[in-house]
Amino acid sequence: MSIYRGLIVAVSGPSGVGKGTVLARVEELLEQANPGSVGHSISVTTRAPRGQEQDGVEYYFRTKDEFEQMIKDGKIVEYDQYVDNYYGTPSDPLDEMLSKGQDVLFDITIEGSLALNRKFDVDTVTIFILPPSMAELESRLRGRGTETEEKIAKRLAQSREEIKRAGEFEYIITNDDVDRAARDILAIITAEKLKASKNINTAKELE
Repeated sequence: MSIYRGLIVAVSGPSGVGKGTVLARVEELLEQANPGSVGHSISVTTRAPRGQEQDGVEYYFRTKDEFEQMIKDGKIVEYDQYVDNYYGTPSDPLDEMLSKGQDVLFDITIEGSLALNRKFDVDTVTIFILPPSMAELESRLRGRGTETEEKIAKRLAQSREEIKRAGEFEYIITNDDVDRAARDILAIITAEKLKASKNINTAKELE
């Protein structure tokens, strides 16, 4: 069992910056070093299951009343509404994974990252990913080949506003190379776990 409590790694950044790709590489490297060390947060939703979806596998399925009660009870860390349904991050499973020493990676909105930080405080590290340049970000968005010129323009405008909030995060990295960005995040995770505030009790046991 890990001597360290797990860490929530909350990563935000503009659309097209490559958050998902970088975090997939981070998970791969963490699992190579320590199999089973990465936990997976399952969202809770009020939408009905689709096909073969199972409660506690793809999502935790709850009624609207149950979800709103979870909000009132402080059991939802952050949530949003989409097409008349709630989607959110439940706190109890997260806390259980952290207690087991598992790290939990989030590709999440700015507000979601800050909400996780407020709820879990010292167990959370917030990281903002920047593109190498706005020109490169635009190139990546166009490279998807799935969006109109109008949507690309809106995403770029939104990205500029999001980048203005990078200073609200504890760390800022630039994704000019996926492997380098992933290793930067691994370095941050290691540094966070070695903080004196998280290891002082171990030191005291040796006095």
